[in-house]
Amino acid sequence: MSVLPLVFTSGWASGVNAYAVVLLLGIFGATGLSDEVPAALQRPDVLIAAGVLFLCEAVADKIPYVDSAWDAVHTVIRPIAGAVVAALLAGQSGSVPELAAGAVGGSTALLSHLVKAGTRMAVNSSPEPFSNIVVSLAEDLGVAAIITFAIFNPVAAAVIAGALLVAGLFLLYFLVSRIRRFLRRRAERRAERRAGKRLPQPMAQGPG
Repeated sequence: MSVLPLVFTSGWASGVNAYAVVLLLGIFGATGLSDEVPAALQRPDVLIAAGVLFLCEAVADKIPYVDSAWDAVHTVIRPIAGAVVAALLAGQSGSVPELAAGAVGGSTALLSHLVKAGTRMAVNSSPEPFSNIVVSLAEDLGVAAIITFAIFNPVAAAVIAGALLVAGLFLLYFLVSRIRRFLRRRAERRAERRAGKRLPQPMAQGPG
């Protein structure tokens, strides 16, 4: 069977949490649950590094504004990770050219990353921090569930990942206006505070 469905699903998941994808695939390969996982992802040093970075992301991803800064840094990392994982999967299978698989995995990871980053900016417009925690937990559980499902039923998992990607892009389209309003209001408040500081203070008048 072609490895392309697993490539597409891993690309989508890498755009959300690349370290979780590497960690899960490596564990599935090392435990013998899947023959599709290349040996490079099963190495102990790769699993340890992925585990440590996953824990770092699990913390940073749940703190308002820190999550957006983390996403900004990973705008390059997640698509590259998606492309590398896809190319490794293709090389292990031999059913899809590695370059084509890398292009699919990288571009899918970039799109899902943009959806995640845009959604987080919209969530950060809410004053309470609990929504960040809820969204982050949902993303982590979603990635774990779909990668696990993809190991046993890659075609169905790819269909779900595609539906989530399309839905996310539509959601991002509607959230753009909210993000712009939030950024505009924040800029206006900053301008008002700066203008208030520049206003001359009234002079105190003496007696009589």
